[in-house]
Amino acid sequence: MLSASANAFRIAKRERRSGNLPEVLIWRELRKRPGGYKFRRQHPLGDVVLDFTCLERRVAIEIDGIAHERGDRPERDVRRDAWLDVRDFAVLRIPARYVLGNLEGAIAAIVSACDARSPLHHPSGGPLPRSGEA
Repeated sequence: MLSASANAFRIAKRERRSGNLPEVLIWRELRKRPGGYKFRRQHPLGDVVLDFTCLERRVAIEIDGIAHERGDRPERDVRRDAWLDVRDFAVLRIPARYVLGNLEGAIAAIVSACDARSPLHHPSGGPLPRSGEA
């Protein structure tokens, strides 16, 4: 089961209100359900908040600004990615400058990452069998 801390919920709520330009542009496109996938924005999970996620395919999308290249952020991102990997999430990190320069390419990369993962639930081929049926 996926759960989140109270702190993660507070952070997610605050982040949904702010939003930087690359995230706003990505969200504008992800709301249209590219590839038929549903996405969530600023989704809390454990003690972390994912920029975007497709829960059906367990893909976490992180839009990394320049701050992710400084200080201890690269090491924190590696630990965070490992934590998500243990929970069967694939992490797709997209530089913010790439989003600003090639939004269509960023969306295509996200859809491709979702396509590459098996669905969490397989659609049924019809109604469930009745009691006593094979």
